[in-house]
Amino acid sequence: MNKFTTILSMYYGLEQVEIFRQKGGWAALAYKVTVTESRRSYFLKVYEKARASTPKWTARIDQYVPVISWLERSTGLRGKIPVPIMTTHGHYRCEDDYGIYLLYDYIDGETIGDNPLTREQICQLSAIVAELHGCGKEIPVQTGNLEENFELPFTSSLKDILTTKGIDLPGDLKDLLGPYLAALNRMIFHADELSAKLQRSTLPLALCHTDIHPWNMMQPRSHPQLMLIDWEGLKLAPVEADLMFVVDQPYFDEFMQIYRQFHPDFRLNGKTLLFYQISRKLEDVWEFVEQLLFDRQSPSERTSTLQSLEKELLEIK
Repeated sequence: MNKFTTILSMYYGLEQVEIFRQKGGWAALAYKVTVTESRRSYFLKVYEKARASTPKWTARIDQYVPVISWLERSTGLRGKIPVPIMTTHGHYRCEDDYGIYLLYDYIDGETIGDNPLTREQICQLSAIVAELHGCGKEIPVQTGNLEENFELPFTSSLKDILTTKGIDLPGDLKDLLGPYLAALNRMIFHADELSAKLQRSTLPLALCHTDIHPWNMMQPRSHPQLMLIDWEGLKLAPVEADLMFVVDQPYFDEFMQIYRQFHPDFRLNGKTLLFYQISRKLEDVWEFVEQLLFDRQSPSERTSTLQSLEKELLEIK
């Protein structure tokens, strides 16, 4: 933990801290940091530089954090989204040889995870998403680097593996992918086809979270307001980039009732929705393949990643 205490002291002026490992997410490690004297707690997010996926998750920090900071200050999202604390040098991030770091105020609560959303939480989630989708290019913060281009850079890497039928892959990965090669190739072809069509189209764009799943929803213990966390994927995109996460949920109709109070004329675009559904599935598969090929994992970590990949593959039709 010495490297973390150095970071906290050098960039945030925090001394005499206790650091506790928390359950992290897909992209980063997580730690609870408590200042011994004041007992104030923070949340330290650590993106390890050794991981192959880290450049993807951290490349746009300086673009998306000013936007969520503006959203939290200037819209109805105040108190509903977390914003990183600035360093003493006036930056939202800091780094050393080991990792890239973001520090937040600690949210004492639980992720929704496998629990069903309550009616109140459904209403709150819909209101958060609807408020977010009310913001577009017109906001007074630079969003040009966040604009959707409908490109799928990972499909070429995945396609290379599938084309060779996994000849050079580790045995466990080759065996797992084998039965799904044809289905994955069809999905890539379809995704690339939709990508080309959408690049030629003109669609309305709004700010989108792009990763609205239950592990990115938190219910604080101290107040009843649901919070939407993990904003690395923030984009200016068609709203189907978010709504793809709720269309198959049992609460979809209830969600849309609230959503249409904000956006009464909204209609789902089926082609755009399908693009995001297919590309998300392919990207999830690629993320696990990438971990298995390039990350340094312990045997138990590798087993867990293989199980996660298998779960994704089993959902392919």
